Amino acid sequence: MSRRLAVLAGLMTVSILGAGCTREVSYKQDVFPILSENCLSCHQVGGTGLAKSGLNMETYEGLMKGTKLGPIIVAGSSVSSTLVLLIERQAHPSINMPKDKPPISPDQIKTIRLWIDQGAKNN
Repeated sequence: MSRRLAVLAGLMTVSILGAGCTREVSYKQDVFPILSENCLSCHQVGGTGLAKSGLNMETYEGLMKGTKLGPIIVAGSSVSSTLVLLIERQAHPSINMPKDKPPISPDQIKTIRLWIDQGAKNN
């Protein structure tokens, strides 16, 4: 039953956030620059975030692979994606992201959410 509610919530989010938005969000042009600015200092080869979590955000493939515990993005559902939970700082304070940096801006989070809801494509 909770799975149904999560799917319904995801569809409602897509409907609300997608209303009036006809442009497809690009991973290369829109999402990767946000991740590069906010995440790569830790989640790249040699970074503490990669060492602790196993999450390498240097490439699309690394991002989609996720952490040692599994994927952090559910293509088509930002509400089911752990990445969104972490960057919106809705998780435990010890794992909210980014660490030791200001929070990601609401506009940047909206861009990431839209990209995920649009299928998290490598475009």
